[in-house]
Amino acid sequence: MGRSKKPPAHENHERWLVSYADFITLLFAFFVVMFASSQTDKGKAKEVSESVRAALESGGVPSAVRELWGGSVGDKGKGNAQMQGPGGIQKMEKRPTAQLPTGAAELLPSMQYLGSELKEEIRTGKINMRLETRGLVISLREAAFFSSGDDAITAASLPSIGKMAAVLHDLPNPVRLEGHTDSVPIHNSRFRNNWELSAARSIAMLEVLTKKFDIPESRFAVAGYAETIPVDSNETDEGRAHNRRVDIVIVNRNMLILDSGPESTGEAKKPS
Repeated sequence: MGRSKKPPAHENHERWLVSYADFITLLFAFFVVMFASSQTDKGKAKEVSESVRAALESGGVPSAVRELWGGSVGDKGKGNAQMQGPGGIQKMEKRPTAQLPTGAAELLPSMQYLGSELKEEIRTGKINMRLETRGLVISLREAAFFSSGDDAITAASLPSIGKMAAVLHDLPNPVRLEGHTDSVPIHNSRFRNNWELSAARSIAMLEVLTKKFDIPESRFAVAGYAETIPVDSNETDEGRAHNRRVDIVIVNRNMLILDSGPESTGEAKKPS
């Protein structure tokens, strides 16, 4: 009996799987690299964000804001970090952190940008900015924006107002305009008391922002507080000068407190 013939080997029709597996492996490696790159960018962004927050929180918001805007005379360069990118992001050393005002992070970029644009006005004391729970408060000192006892806005202050208007125009946030005076009573041919003067200055600022800089009126609320909410002592000339101001409040949308006044005392109301 002759030897049986060996059957032919079965042809492998699945060899394509090897190439396919190699392709999938390479594709997976590509996406891993892309993912890692994106995480690096996020890490850098988070580090910058944490640095800014640490700088704002250390020693209270006012002192941190001075550092954020480049320090002041006598600071020996403290806070004079190099601005980087549009609007400016500062590199700062990390410090122990405390709780920021609720929702404050929403308005940090606007505060940084305005701090850069209004650096000279802030340095000379014409403008002061601070973060509160209700939003970003931009205080315009009377001496730089109004004549004494009057509600007319000076022509020299319009460039500074224009810088603020450019930011307000691009933000969706509601805006409050709040007039304040010192405790010295006023009575002239136009204003019978400080209530009328503080309200008139708020309305004057409203008219400039809406008519000259084309910001919709629906964005604004106007209030006059007379001397009821001072930020400094009324016993000195310097303190009274600080109290005479118009506050532009960019409202934190997370709080939506358009109908409430400054957080320190609540809103003061004048009977009609």
